[in-house]
Amino acid sequence: MKDLGNLMKQAQELQSRMAAVQAELEAMEISGRSGAGLVQVTLSGKGDMKAIVVDPSLMKPEEKEILEDLVVAAHADARAKMEQAVAEKMKAVTGNLPLPPGFNLGL
Repeated sequence: MKDLGNLMKQAQELQSRMAAVQAELEAMEISGRSGAGLVQVTLSGKGDMKAIVVDPSLMKPEEKEILEDLVVAAHADARAKMEQAVAEKMKAVTGNLPLPPGFNLGL
């Protein structure tokens, strides 16, 4: 019974830390760039797009396809950075616990 009590206490502590990390991730903003900085996309730690900045030099009808490709690339860059930041935060919270595949702790 004592082990079960300790396990429940650890689970509650982990849940509390996860809630704090989720709030921190929501407040986090991560930017990705493409085209040598001509396009910048900013995401929250939850992956929501917060902003996009496009250099005026790309605002020409003949640059439409290039602009579209740069937006996709900047978003992919921001998403990769965001996923890395989330992974690092999760690693800090779980202490490298071996979690089952697909177990996302509510994120």
